[in-house]
Amino acid sequence: MRPHRAAAALAALLAVGCTPVPQPDAPAPVRDDRTVRVTATVAEGLDTPWGLARLPDGALLVGSRDEGRITRIAADGSRTDFGTVPGVVPGGEGGLLGLAVSPDGRRLYAYLTAAEDNRVLSFALADGGPGPASTVLTGIPKGPTHDGGRIAFGPDGLLYVGTGDAGRREAAQDRSSLGGKILRLTPDGDPAPGNPFPGSPVYSLGHRNVQGLAWDAQGRLWAAEFGQNTWDELNRITPGANYGWPVVEGRAGREGYADPVAQWKPAEASPSGIAYADGAIWLAALRGSRLWRVPVDGGGSPSSYLDGAHGRLRTVLSEPGGTLLLTTSNTDGRGEVRPGDDHVYRVAVR
Repeated sequence: MRPHRAAAALAALLAVGCTPVPQPDAPAPVRDDRTVRVTATVAEGLDTPWGLARLPDGALLVGSRDEGRITRIAADGSRTDFGTVPGVVPGGEGGLLGLAVSPDGRRLYAYLTAAEDNRVLSFALADGGPGPASTVLTGIPKGPTHDGGRIAFGPDGLLYVGTGDAGRREAAQDRSSLGGKILRLTPDGDPAPGNPFPGSPVYSLGHRNVQGLAWDAQGRLWAAEFGQNTWDELNRITPGANYGWPVVEGRAGREGYADPVAQWKPAEASPSGIAYADGAIWLAALRGSRLWRVPVDGGGSPSSYLDGAHGRLRTVLSEPGGTLLLTTSNTDGRGEVRPGDDHVYRVAVR
């Protein structure tokens, strides 16, 4: 388990200042004949839920951003305290963020804000709670905002980490920095074999704040990203691609930068978690307080559901049988707290 080692050569910093590129308006929400509805309340009364992961026995783990504590929710809905992650220093958008269970079901991974940085730890999954912590990755920039935090294992069995620029815009274009990137690691924390920049964990760059990672049925990686004041993005990720921040935001059609597949005004989205189900990426919107659906084959426009019904939406996780698990985020200091908040809901999407 190794902390980050900076790449030998620094990438040249690109200039921040540029002339804004005129962009088309974001598409208005579209309705189709799909029935999307909450079918069950899985849990309620949660404090600042952020990470959500499924154990091999079907139970769920939900992490509290501000408390640094993980709650286990059994299949019958009963709740137990799974344990507290050591070293969490909450503040602003930081704290205990993403959770992921290894493909073999033996280890739990957690992305957290510590005293000096954001980092990834792992724990052996023992009966009733996590074992001692092992360090997977350190040195991810931290800040009061833009801490990224989503982690997920891909179809290749490798660990993907979405980071933010921590308020230091230039970091997103600096390949020696872990900020504003999607990272691809071995389970032990080394740069994964076949990464686009040899010896580096960087898989893609030019991101402002990645909080959503998911793979479609073809094994393609998708990521959700907070924009600044103009455009939030859903991107299809290719190795080594540059997604533009802070040089461009949203669709720019500019050589050397990858354009998003879909974009929204921040008031309509502010995207956090995403999941793939039923031929589409489903995107949980915080400020937009809705669930977006974006077909992955390009055969339709984005459509939105549950508009305003449950407040801010943070994390979405796909389940077998055409359902999603969806967490609210109304106790995070930016939402209107409603009775029973915060919740985990089961949502039918067919």
